Amino acid sequence: MRNDAIIIGGSFAGLSAAMQLARANRSVCVIDTGTPRNRFASASHGFFGLDGVAPYEMLATARAKVAAYPSVRFVDGAAVDAAADEDGFALTLADGQRLMARRIVLAFGLKDTLPAIPGVQDRWGKTVLHCPYCHGFEFLGQPLGVLSVLPHSTHQAALIPDWGPTTFFLNGGPMPDAETQARLAARQVTLEPAPIAALEGQAPKLDGVRLADGRLVPIAALYLTPRTSFQSDIANQLGCAMEDGPFGPVIKTDAAKQTSVPGVYAAGDISRPMHNATLASADGVMAGAGVHQSLVFPPAAAA
Repeated sequence: MRNDAIIIGGSFAGLSAAMQLARANRSVCVIDTGTPRNRFASASHGFFGLDGVAPYEMLATARAKVAAYPSVRFVDGAAVDAAADEDGFALTLADGQRLMARRIVLAFGLKDTLPAIPGVQDRWGKTVLHCPYCHGFEFLGQPLGVLSVLPHSTHQAALIPDWGPTTFFLNGGPMPDAETQARLAARQVTLEPAPIAALEGQAPKLDGVRLADGRLVPIAALYLTPRTSFQSDIANQLGCAMEDGPFGPVIKTDAAKQTSVPGVYAAGDISRPMHNATLASADGVMAGAGVHQSLVFPPAAAA
């Protein structure tokens, strides 16, 4: 059986794309590894109507809603190989299963590469965080930190003081230029140049940052911008064009979320420089509608 669409990834973007296609009564297969990027967070904040709900609870509810449509089926597993064929695309899963579709939606998400500082990994998503809009209000008025990881970190350091007094940890790295220092000083950000030895506290609680010189800087939460990479190599296998984003590679798409490869769409964090669950869901809606319309209208008519 050849599906109208295969969606690789069953999180916010993938399920939103599946919903649009399901409501158009198109045959859809969603392949999902069950490892969404936000699985480390105990709650998702800022999502319309669902503020404070656990990510897995949100996804379980959304998956049940999508699964209620008779034209949708789910496959738990990982897609490991994909290639174009005469009628669309053929995919191979890790267990050897072969699936075929007229269109593909890439929604497999990103993985974060965290700094190799003791105590970071076991606090990720709890008190070591990437987004103050998602996880800032809960620490309002408390001492906060920002870790210098990427050039974007200086922007983050200037932003965080709206939630609490902020220390910018350079972790032995270079001092910002004079203009950036002035901007941070205007925001009353404290610069800490010393290397970091570890994070301290009963994880996931964070008591502070232990510096290599023995000092402890008390903070309640540490913000950092991790480097990112794709959770799957399928986009590269299919030949999708990429561009450099501020945190890692991004799949290039048009307004309908189609990639440079006709018939292949991409949605969510893998296709945009700004990462957010609401935006990922909106991307999925666009991709699902784009796929459906590409199935209805031949390329000449669509142009």
